[in-house]
Amino acid sequence: MKICITAQGDQMEAPVDPRFGRCAYFLIIDSQTGEMSAIHNNGGASGGSGVQAGQTMADHQVEAVLTGNVGPNAYQTLQAAGIAVYAGISGTVQEALECFRQGDLPSPMAGPSVESHFGEA
Repeated sequence: MKICITAQGDQMEAPVDPRFGRCAYFLIIDSQTGEMSAIHNNGGASGGSGVQAGQTMADHQVEAVLTGNVGPNAYQTLQAAGIAVYAGISGTVQEALECFRQGDLPSPMAGPSVESHFGEA
């Protein structure tokens, strides 16, 4: 299964970024093989970053997103693409991946975890 974990850096040891649309990196990982690619997130400065990030996930055929928080526009975009959203994730990317593999995460979100424009500077 292809998953995305938002990260503050481009390595598995990086902390999970608490923001989805404005995260520093998207780490797209095959949960079976561990194969990973890092995508620098360019959508952090402007409006519409959540929708843009959600579309990036759909374009990369991601099936689940693990992040700290997700706003309403991003959540709606991810839901429309059939992508499960797990929020409240913390620790390192490696730790989050292990929790996902072991089934130790709460159920996918049924709605956004924050209001619009969360994480703007």
